Amino acid sequence: MFVDYYEALQISPNADQETVHRVYRVQAQRFHPDNQESGDAGTFRLISEAYQTLSDPQKRADYDVQHRNSRHQAKRDQFEQSTSASTLADEHRKRHEILNILYRKRLAHPDQPAMGLRDLLDLLGMPREQLEFSLWYLKEGGYLLRTDSARHSITLKGVELIETLAVHGKKTLEIDDSWVA
Repeated sequence: MFVDYYEALQISPNADQETVHRVYRVQAQRFHPDNQESGDAGTFRLISEAYQTLSDPQKRADYDVQHRNSRHQAKRDQFEQSTSASTLADEHRKRHEILNILYRKRLAHPDQPAMGLRDLLDLLGMPREQLEFSLWYLKEGGYLLRTDSARHSITLKGVELIETLAVHGKKTLEIDDSWVA
């Protein structure tokens, strides 16, 4: 398993030799096993290995090749994971949940059908980063509108989609209606 020595020392891969040395000294002092307050033998060994590699120009050059390859592999793995079938199904369900919420909001309050992002995040129980792609897709597809005040409402096209799915017996996730009041 690849160990990220830059992360271990908490420095940038662009750090110069002086920075590597200075940060190592601070970390070594902090994690040295003789330090009664914050000593940690495992961490001390790791930062010592990192320093031995990153302070030697030839070892560092060899390590940097491995570091770049590891980072590229991690990005490829993340991309492949994000496009897996289960992730795509989760994304599809998320879009349906958003449309269901906005549909019910329009039904309950036709005069004020829009919801703020915070309300959607709270109802869906997820962080903003996990919602942004779905909202972008629904907006670009014409299924929802986003107002200048960052409020979202379902469009006619979105209503037709939800109703078509309901007529054809497509199961969408049920949302608790208690928030509509």
